[in-house]
Amino acid sequence: MAAGARTYWLLVALGVAVTAAGLGAAHVMETRGHIVTGMTNQIVWGLPHVFAVFMIVAASGVLNVASIGSVFGQPAYKPRAPLSGLLCLALLAGGLMVLMLDLGRPERVIVAATHYNFTSMFAWNVFLYAGMAAIVAVYLWTLFERRYNRHAKAAGIAVLVWRFVLTSGTGSIFGFLVARQAYQSALLAPLFVVLSFGWGLAVFLIVQAAMLRWNGVALDAALQRRMARLLGVFVAAALYLVAVSHLTNLYYAREGAFEAFILRDGRPFAPLFWGGFVLVGSLLPLLLLWHPRLWQRGTLPAAALVVAGAFAWLYVFIIGAQAFPLDIFPGYTASSSFGDGAIEHYVPSWPELLLGLGGVGAAFVLTIVGVRVLDFMPRDDLAAAAEVSA
Repeated sequence: MAAGARTYWLLVALGVAVTAAGLGAAHVMETRGHIVTGMTNQIVWGLPHVFAVFMIVAASGVLNVASIGSVFGQPAYKPRAPLSGLLCLALLAGGLMVLMLDLGRPERVIVAATHYNFTSMFAWNVFLYAGMAAIVAVYLWTLFERRYNRHAKAAGIAVLVWRFVLTSGTGSIFGFLVARQAYQSALLAPLFVVLSFGWGLAVFLIVQAAMLRWNGVALDAALQRRMARLLGVFVAAALYLVAVSHLTNLYYAREGAFEAFILRDGRPFAPLFWGGFVLVGSLLPLLLLWHPRLWQRGTLPAAALVVAGAFAWLYVFIIGAQAFPLDIFPGYTASSSFGDGAIEHYVPSWPELLLGLGGVGAAFVLTIVGVRVLDFMPRDDLAAAAEVSA
């Protein structure tokens, strides 16, 4: 067996093993109940939701590369459009796998697919996720089938519009939760759209670098510089909107206690926000991406830091918001033996971590098998390289 084939099967085996571990953890949670997790009656979305939301949002953002090539006509990005579409489908599948297994009773998914409550944002997202998969599949078909290449731009426009709607819908799941004062905000829809840009491009850069190194191909320096600057713009825009979101909450007196909890007093949420998202996930990547002497070797580390910062922000956003007590009776203090008005403590358990990693493993397997079966490898031509260098 050739060395390349051996490496491929080892990677597939590793991905399958991680996915199987995630499925095993889901089985443990299903048979023994959520008592084996760190979740409580107050914190019902735990670590698996952090993984699921990251993969779903990144699945939308990774299509930026395809949009730049197909919709906006940038030749240097067109060879990367197929890989962009594959990563979207893989991340979406992995994220939905974690989401369905974490919510419990996955066999009842047929009910969610056949009975809809259109006053619920969750019902809308059933159509958004399925529609995204279908449109991206059609888009990839127009790229691979030469007879339909002329329709690639139209399909790309449909993908562009649909992914904006999908990511807005994901943000609106939280924005429409009026029962959680930490969530309800009209800023969450555009915030999730901007966050998806950076997270998706970071994932794409990591996967592209791994594929190129695996095949012994070097990325054109000018194109690498261009993508590094683009990632920097996305990271800066996300940091700005997150700051605006918190400043908006600070303007309202009723949100002061929550903002003090998230930004100053809450543990581990305040350290994760400032150290994980602001410093590690935003400021350090910006330094690596925009420094004239660091960007060439710092692009890949910066992308990895952006992903780490994404997980830190989602942990604070999803779990920290649930840990803070509900203000059921504004202007009054509510307390009882049940713990009303108390800060909830949450410690993730190993089944939760394994389930989240299982979704990543599923996305990994789908990606590596897809690359092996079809020609998703980005292949630059001299004309595109010359245009980027100009």
